[in-house]
Amino acid sequence: MVTLFSQVLTLLYLLSNEDLLVDRQYSHGTAMLVRAYWASGPAARHDIEEMTGIRVMVPEQVPQGEVHWPYSGIFTHQLRDELGDQTEVRVQTQNQPAVWIHQPIYGNYWLKVPLYAHPLRGQRVWLVVTWLVLIGMLSTAAAWLLVRQLNHPLKMLERAAQRIGRGQTVRLLDTSGPSEISEVYRAFNQMSQDVEQANRDRTMLLAGVSHDLRTPLTRMRLSSELLSDAEPELTDGMIRDIEDMDAILEQFMSYIRDGSAEPTEDADINELIREVVAPLNSNGEVVRLCLAEVPHLTLRRLSMKRVLINLIDNALVHGGSGVEVCTYLHNQDGQRLLTVSVLDRGPGVEALENDALFSPFIRGDQARSTKGTGLGLAIVKRIADSHGARVQLLNRVDGGTEARLSFVLPA
Repeated sequence: MVTLFSQVLTLLYLLSNEDLLVDRQYSHGTAMLVRAYWASGPAARHDIEEMTGIRVMVPEQVPQGEVHWPYSGIFTHQLRDELGDQTEVRVQTQNQPAVWIHQPIYGNYWLKVPLYAHPLRGQRVWLVVTWLVLIGMLSTAAAWLLVRQLNHPLKMLERAAQRIGRGQTVRLLDTSGPSEISEVYRAFNQMSQDVEQANRDRTMLLAGVSHDLRTPLTRMRLSSELLSDAEPELTDGMIRDIEDMDAILEQFMSYIRDGSAEPTEDADINELIREVVAPLNSNGEVVRLCLAEVPHLTLRRLSMKRVLINLIDNALVHGGSGVEVCTYLHNQDGQRLLTVSVLDRGPGVEALENDALFSPFIRGDQARSTKGTGLGLAIVKRIADSHGARVQLLNRVDGGTEARLSFVLPA
């Protein structure tokens, strides 16, 4: 828009200054010459004809006028303003440039005024317009290239920020380039390093706590087993509590190990589901499978199996019988999705709890009053985010819960 506006202003400036001003002056001089010619006697007319080339013509000798915007219009309007409204004007710029003028007082004759000194330049206006259009196109192309060069580092920054949001490791961005972009890159690199260091510190802290707690737990279990003969019921309770504590520590470690260090590979999600469900269905069909033919996904195999195990175990514990695992393809919001659904017939979840259930240490106690740390779904959410997938908990229309895991497929 700025380029177009500047081109229009340039064209208006050219048309309203040099070219149009000179043509107005020349048309004014032509009008004065015509008045002087008709006001003169025969001898003076002869002298004017010799000096200027003016000739009296019959209508058959007058050609059709040419239109050269806006220059021919200047002669027409200027001569009519000075010679009268009934003045007819024809302009020709080809071959022998001239202006033919007719008024009622001339009778059946036309007056031809040659344009030797200043031929009309109307034929040049389209050359000027073409030049301005080409300049505008070149300016727009240059601006587009410049904006693209500026947007490229911003796109790189956007993709790097998305990878950090998914918990992935990001290479340091190249800080060469425009100073403003370099400053943003330096700040981003520093932030990325701080986030990674904080994650390493957290992982080391929780791993150390887990290791240190498991040592006394092991001693407590050994001591409890030695006392099993004296107090068997008390000993069994203590052993169960120790096992629960050990399971809680294992969940903490699973939450820390989000699988970001595991290499990715092309895998069949249906195959992973069958591997997870096979032990559960060893003594009969506990989990029903309805798997459609789906394309392979690029994922971390062990991490994705952990997601499937958590979702299926969650359905078995809270949903009772009627657990199903389905895979299918569908389109949503212009995207092609591969969806894994784990279905149960439990009491469902509260609508307000849907998103909160994926936060650490949050459990749907109102709907499912069971023991646990609240880390199972948090682990699922964290691993799903690292794969660019979306996980949801939805209430089924006829009762129960659907845990839906959706992957965006490439176009």
